[in-house]
Amino acid sequence: MAKKKPPVQKNQTIELTFEDLTHEGDGVGKIEGYPLFVPYALPGEKAKVKVIKVKKNFGFGKLLDVHEASPERVEPPCDVFFQCGGCQIQHMRYQMQLDMKQKQVKDAMRKIGHLENVPVHPVKGMKDPWRYRNKVQMPVGERDGRLVAGFYQKRSHNIIDMDTCVVQQESNDRMIEAVRRIAERYGIEAYDEDNNRGILRHIMVRTGQNTQDVMVVLVTRTKELPNKDKLVNEIREAYPSVKSIVQNINPKQTNVIMGKETTVLWGEEYIYDTIGDIKFAISPKSFYQINPTQTKVLYEQALDYAELTGKEQVVDAYCGIGTISLFLAQNVKKVYGVEVVPEAVSDAKANAKLNKIENAEFYVGEAEKIMPWWKAQGLQPDVIVVDPPRKGCDEELLKAMIEMKPERIVYVSCNPSTLARDLRILEDGGFETKEVQPVDMFPQTSHVECVSWLKKVKLT
Repeated sequence: MAKKKPPVQKNQTIELTFEDLTHEGDGVGKIEGYPLFVPYALPGEKAKVKVIKVKKNFGFGKLLDVHEASPERVEPPCDVFFQCGGCQIQHMRYQMQLDMKQKQVKDAMRKIGHLENVPVHPVKGMKDPWRYRNKVQMPVGERDGRLVAGFYQKRSHNIIDMDTCVVQQESNDRMIEAVRRIAERYGIEAYDEDNNRGILRHIMVRTGQNTQDVMVVLVTRTKELPNKDKLVNEIREAYPSVKSIVQNINPKQTNVIMGKETTVLWGEEYIYDTIGDIKFAISPKSFYQINPTQTKVLYEQALDYAELTGKEQVVDAYCGIGTISLFLAQNVKKVYGVEVVPEAVSDAKANAKLNKIENAEFYVGEAEKIMPWWKAQGLQPDVIVVDPPRKGCDEELLKAMIEMKPERIVYVSCNPSTLARDLRILEDGGFETKEVQPVDMFPQTSHVECVSWLKKVKLT
């Protein structure tokens, strides 16, 4: 039997009606049952599309002209939205973004976790879904003899020169532009990644949303930084809110932004910010949530699901710099945090001390190895909280959680697919997923965060 050929060819121009969205926010249209994925198209729209890639079971297209626009379509406020890879869905009305993300979570629960009956609530969004990011790191390049700073174009390392980013705090925009201008005036060369030459690789700015403390980090290829003192003095004079100016040295030819060596050029080693009643010290390499407004929403949901009375012992796996642990500590008997990154554990201990919290202990190590040891020592947690990276929980960690038999598990996730996979394993291990609450931590992008609530199944 001859294989059926796709009904379209590369570079063909076709008329297409869109009926759905992918999890990345691309429009889905079908021609003779063959799906084409097209960025920036919305369900219900009719458009002219150029076919740019053809595979056996699906293809990709480029939107040329929208003949019938969806009422959900809005004009993106960002001038470089269609070139930059930072945001994917600025062209959608905000409520549609939230609905899309809820559907993404529901689909993952059903298709990956086989959890058809788990309630997935509407996504908790922001009143003002712009200017929320407290950290920006921009690559620096050279064009026509001048320094440029911006984000990479989609699927490339071409830098889009930009003056403003509508999801960054405005003060960060101004700082990046000021540092770029001052560095250019003092003849500091941009890093050339093709030839591994030049000096300035990235400019990073972190701002405490509630304190307005500012940290500037200059990521350089070399220890040498020409006119370093003049650069520092000019930044300080222009922006008195700057509390810390730091140089990070990364000599390697790599996509990893920061190197191992960090030197404080002026000011403090840390800046500070608060989420709720907890104060955090933030270093250049600290993992600290980039949207503190929604982080508070996320953590309050986690506390709610933990059902704390003040008597519980809690394990926080993947504790980072102690953000969730310290929230929990205010409402429990004891928190045990574990994290594989030693610097993060040092930060967590410092943050506990900063907040005079004495019922939180932090350990360096892999949670899947530390937790069985805790169990052998007789630790029986009432609640386990996990907030893993995008790849989800290690299988050994899930096994350790099941064997510890806590009353409740609170699973915070930034990836619905790996969340659904892990919930299935926990369900098979004797837990029931009661509900999932998505939270919009990253408006204008296709990413969604979730808090899941699991309870130990009572054997009858």
